Amino acid sequence: MAAAATAEEGGFRPLDEASLVAYIRATPALAASLGGRVDALTVKEVGDGNLNFVYIVLSDAGSVVVKQALPYIRCVGDSWPMTRERAYFEASTLQEHGRLCPDHVPEVYHFDRAMSLIGMRYIKPPHIILRKGLVAGVQYPLLAEHMAEYMARTLFFTSLLYNSTTDHKAKVAQYCGNIEMCRLTEQVVFSDPYMVAKYNRWTSPFLDEDAEAVRGDDELKLEIAELKSIFIERAQALIHGDLHTSSIMLTTDSTQVIDPEFGFYGPMGYDVGAFLGNLILAYFAQDGHADQTNDRKAYKEWILKTIEESWNLFHKKFVGLWNKHKDGNGEAYLPAIYNNPELLSLAQKKYMTDLFHDSLGFGSAKMIRRIVGIAHVEDFESIEDASMRATCERRALDCAKAILKGRRQFEGIEQVIAHVQSITHD
Repeated sequence: MAAAATAEEGGFRPLDEASLVAYIRATPALAASLGGRVDALTVKEVGDGNLNFVYIVLSDAGSVVVKQALPYIRCVGDSWPMTRERAYFEASTLQEHGRLCPDHVPEVYHFDRAMSLIGMRYIKPPHIILRKGLVAGVQYPLLAEHMAEYMARTLFFTSLLYNSTTDHKAKVAQYCGNIEMCRLTEQVVFSDPYMVAKYNRWTSPFLDEDAEAVRGDDELKLEIAELKSIFIERAQALIHGDLHTSSIMLTTDSTQVIDPEFGFYGPMGYDVGAFLGNLILAYFAQDGHADQTNDRKAYKEWILKTIEESWNLFHKKFVGLWNKHKDGNGEAYLPAIYNNPELLSLAQKKYMTDLFHDSLGFGSAKMIRRIVGIAHVEDFESIEDASMRATCERRALDCAKAILKGRRQFEGIEQVIAHVQSITHD
């Protein structure tokens, strides 16, 4: 890290555009990212998320993004306090994932723990948030390849397939401190949608009965309890923790993963599922964005193809890394025991099947919370006709519930695609 400060509460102050300029001028690493030209800076606040201030800072010789965590949830206000330490875990995860997959993670130039502030590479236009591209109907031919590479490398190299238990447990201990962000996930993904909760909302009155049905579905509740336990208990790899389509910025030939402030050692399937589940949400939203000039049918097919390729490429890359490093320091499958190629192949098949089913479960849980929980998605929210929006959301909700309950019956991603396609009518 270019700079770090001790986490003294008294050292924190929220920055505005004017005080940010003064901060940059006093911080060599940030000044350097702007080519040392700090006299005439352009500063723009662009944080449209739920939690933070995000500033784009430009000079005539460089650029930087500065992100500052606030001590509360921005979209709710100071009535919902939130730890600023999430900035430390975001910076740490960016650096670790960036080391493992530099092509798809922006560099961190500066981290100030006392100020809960990260300075990182500005992902320049024409990069846009993937979710906005999906709403607009833009095809990204390299999305599956790039995300499969990111997920395979970050998850494999932070797991016990590659690391010793000593190293792994030390890392797990480091990231255990991100407990408040984990507890937020536990609440909004695995608890609130299944009960009457203050911040739950849905497209009312159209989905009133659907939301009630989720709260009254005992089979669903038993399955979600199992997934919640896995999320809390299984320290499998350093996951991004919030890998939805608004955490990805891209062009047709570049893909960058941002915002890992929920990063901790958790189940791999939570990341894989979040990505796939959000693509399925985008699929079901398309009918609400269709018009006379574009029925979106071809685009829906592209989304399904991307879902299929993302899993299949991830599977191939992950197992490829496992085979390449099977004689290394990883202690999950010791070479002395699994040196028989047939046995190793069986172990890999079981591991990947379990990971697939985890991904389907977590992806479905993420879909459900986006329809009847606190935080919704632009894919649906930008459909102005409430009745049409509700129709799209209901299809996604029905799909998610069925996959979550029956996830162990799916043998491959192709069967999942077939199921998604089967849900076309109410």
